[in-house]
Amino acid sequence: MGLFAILLAPATAGAQAQAPKSLGTEEFGMTPRELVQAIEKTEELIARCMREQGFEYIAADSNTVRAGMAADKHLPGLSEEEFVARHGFGVSTFYTGLPPQLSTDYSPARVGLGERNVQIFRKLPPADQVAYNRALLGDDVFSTFAVALETEDLSRTGGCTRKALTETFKPDQLKASHYNPQDALINKDPRMKAALGFWRREMKKAGFEYGHPDEIEPDLRNRLSTLTEGGKLQVSKMSPDQKAALRKLQDYERLVAAKSHKMHEEVLSPVEERIQEELFSRKVQ
Repeated sequence: MGLFAILLAPATAGAQAQAPKSLGTEEFGMTPRELVQAIEKTEELIARCMREQGFEYIAADSNTVRAGMAADKHLPGLSEEEFVARHGFGVSTFYTGLPPQLSTDYSPARVGLGERNVQIFRKLPPADQVAYNRALLGDDVFSTFAVALETEDLSRTGGCTRKALTETFKPDQLKASHYNPQDALINKDPRMKAALGFWRREMKKAGFEYGHPDEIEPDLRNRLSTLTEGGKLQVSKMSPDQKAALRKLQDYERLVAAKSHKMHEEVLSPVEERIQEELFSRKVQ
């Protein structure tokens, strides 16, 4: 029996256990309804916090935030495979150092903020733009609510966004160590463990030392943050050595993304979909 036949073979009785009824299929294990409610509550709290600090912010609706989430690794006219081949995961490859509201290129962060908030920001003088984003986002201006939700990493958020999240999400969900409970269940399945072992071996052969696909993007973000002084250094103000280091990181990102994406599509996704189908054979509310 070949590897794929083994990975996709029916699971043991224990592995086919149903997911808890309270567990949903969306980010952070929420149901679609819970996710919409969390988005709406968080956005209202962000708007209130910004008003208290003297800034205008219009609470984005759930469709706008979800559009920002859906914009991750997507550009019009490109398939996801083509996007990854050209731009990796879009972490370092689109970096300019400009705040997301001033981006004119790929920017899930800008999409998730909503056009009205982007226009509010663009009408501010430069000094007020800095103060605005510090109030809204804290030190990391790229960790908007939509980006944090999509990457399921709320730990990088700051400012009013962070304050709102603390009132909407559980304390453990705010930590970098938090893991989606659905993904944790899938990772425990023997078939997924075998698939991930194969993924690790193949990635290592290609020169990439990661234990899980979920480790790659945080690693890229940390490398980029180190190189760009926490995202505060604009490319236009970089020294020649800094620009060379950024290009090297971008080349690395394209290579590791292409290899991981190919392995994910060919090996991990079929196994993950099979296990998820078994776990959530009940109707999700």
